[in-house]
Amino acid sequence: MVSDAVLTGAPPAEAEPARLSFSVPGMRCAGCVAAVEREASRFGAARVNLTLKRLTVDVARPDSATPDRIVSTLAAAGHRAVPLDADLAPDGDDPVGRDLLLRLAVAGFATMNVMLLSVAVWSGADAVTRDLLHWISAAIAVPTVAFAARPFFSHALGAVRAGRLNMDVPLALAILLAVGMSLYETSVSGQHAYFDAALALTFFLLIGRYLDHRTRARARSAAAELAALEVPRAERVVDGRVERVPVADLAIGDLVRVCAGERIPVDGTIRAGASELDRSLMTGESAPVSAGPGTDVHAGEVNLTGPLELEVTARGPDTVLRRMAEMVATAEASRTRATTLADRAAALYAPGVHILAAVAGIGWWLATGDLRIALNIATAVLIITCPCALGLAVPAVMTAASARLFGAGVLLKDGAALERLADVTHVVLDKTGTLTLGAPEMRWDDVDRDALAVAAALAAGSRHPLARSLATAADAAGVESAPVTDIVEVPGHGIRGTWRDGEVRRGRAAWVGADPVDDTATYLSWGTGASTAFTFEDRLRDGAAEMVAALRDRGLPVTILTGDTAVAARALAGRLGIDDVRAELLPEDKAQAIAALEQDGTVTLMIGDGLNDTAALARATVSISPASGLDAARAASDIVVMGADLRAVVEVIGAAEDATARIRENFTIASAYNVLAVPLAMAGYVPPLIAALAMSASSIMVSLNAARMLRGRS
Repeated sequence: MVSDAVLTGAPPAEAEPARLSFSVPGMRCAGCVAAVEREASRFGAARVNLTLKRLTVDVARPDSATPDRIVSTLAAAGHRAVPLDADLAPDGDDPVGRDLLLRLAVAGFATMNVMLLSVAVWSGADAVTRDLLHWISAAIAVPTVAFAARPFFSHALGAVRAGRLNMDVPLALAILLAVGMSLYETSVSGQHAYFDAALALTFFLLIGRYLDHRTRARARSAAAELAALEVPRAERVVDGRVERVPVADLAIGDLVRVCAGERIPVDGTIRAGASELDRSLMTGESAPVSAGPGTDVHAGEVNLTGPLELEVTARGPDTVLRRMAEMVATAEASRTRATTLADRAAALYAPGVHILAAVAGIGWWLATGDLRIALNIATAVLIITCPCALGLAVPAVMTAASARLFGAGVLLKDGAALERLADVTHVVLDKTGTLTLGAPEMRWDDVDRDALAVAAALAAGSRHPLARSLATAADAAGVESAPVTDIVEVPGHGIRGTWRDGEVRRGRAAWVGADPVDDTATYLSWGTGASTAFTFEDRLRDGAAEMVAALRDRGLPVTILTGDTAVAARALAGRLGIDDVRAELLPEDKAQAIAALEQDGTVTLMIGDGLNDTAALARATVSISPASGLDAARAASDIVVMGADLRAVVEVIGAAEDATARIRENFTIASAYNVLAVPLAMAGYVPPLIAALAMSASSIMVSLNAARMLRGRS
């Protein structure tokens, strides 16, 4: 078939926008994020996810902005990028962690051996013996440093080529100067060599880098988890025939059949059939929703009771579910730009170290005219100011905090979240599945056992949540089902059958001829036309009331954001004493509510469990999800509560306050050490060997202070 464009001689359409993804493994801080986004934005809208070390560029003109051009531009700025097919990216593997652990093991083994050789030198070995021990140390240290310190060298080299400084530049200089001066001293039979200092420095730095990597590696992208809810294949109806095809092969206007119990694969409008939909994952509504011809449905919802025939209005990347994933990815990227205490310290530290070392080296060279003395003192200054303690300050605390919280049944996915959590000024809570268990339980207020026996018989085998809850309650109470026959499910209404030669019905109030008494109820007409209402309530999660009370005691305002009905939301809020409740919200409404709160500087904590909470969890400053929540919600959260008791949230906030205090104390220790040691090093009183020992001592002090986190509140 010839297109209209060809027939009319219209010019060809411009190339469609393209989305390119890259892995940028060298990114480690908010400064790196800003630099990468600045360079990549030349080609289109750029977004970075620091957790995954991913860059996404929406390119307006794919013919001019090729992956190779973007890679070369980033390389010129000091960042190595690799084109990435996100759909094929491996999950669960951690080659970076294995690589760091291998380098750490090599550095540790070499450090122990060279230290043993140094003990012999310190014990009085001289002349030929001392030179031999120094050369053996060199044979161990040089290849070890070349291998183990490579992460610092490569990152520092990339920064220098781009004309900027980062924390790895002084580290690399200190290691190279220590090894270089040691080789020179060994070649001229000098009394002191500093191979042990270079190795110890590398070893402690790798400890900090590995601990930092471990805290980051626990995080997973919630946007990727949302893909698990997409149905890959659908049943297309063509001329009365049903064929099973990939969702990607569907076109707008196609008819799709969805059987009872299946997840809906596309956005569409019901053309035939009646049923009830479980929208709890999408909207948080605790009760199923009646659906029939003309009802709009969305991918991810569950068809409960009857077959439906849909007309496709959107599929794949155009569905509400996929747009939600895009919104979550954007929110995750914006949260990774938060500047941590370590980032702020690093911004001042790197240039300061270089200035001090340069002043010491040049000053001594001018004063003595001896380049050897000047370089030794400059090396000592670089080593003694080397940010080992600073590099361990945060990872050591976060690792200890992670262990403490794990013992309390809490999984810490993002260590930096504890810093943000300590500053929280407003708490936002989801309702269904978070404050409540998300499973309705029947109330036992004057329940007629005979009526329950009939209702249980009608409920047996139904997929409806209220029917399952009713059958469970009858079984728990030892009520046997009545001998109901001719049972038929009427999609969208309920179930009917025959009992004692009369028709009985269980379902919606209007269908059975009953007066509605509650939003969450099912009704039974039986016997002589009498009707019975079975009401249900969503039971509070253990510790929910205590958690809300503890938050209020801390002076934190609490808001409920829910997709459930206003009646159900206000009833729960009244039980918990929460005044601010907003109901019947869509997922994007929740995210917008979080954004509105944060516009005036409010620091938000979001606690939620469902798909409809995912965007809000990713958008909030810090987020917590119960382990019973959806995979996507857990992935979007910084912290996961493994148990059912919400009082663990209070423990997490306490741990966050402790962790922030320990981090500040560690920075104080590192700063005090530098204030005392740097003047002595610049004055020439601290040789590089003593500088390395002092540096190691400060690192040990920082680690011991971090270990206080394991004792709980302090």
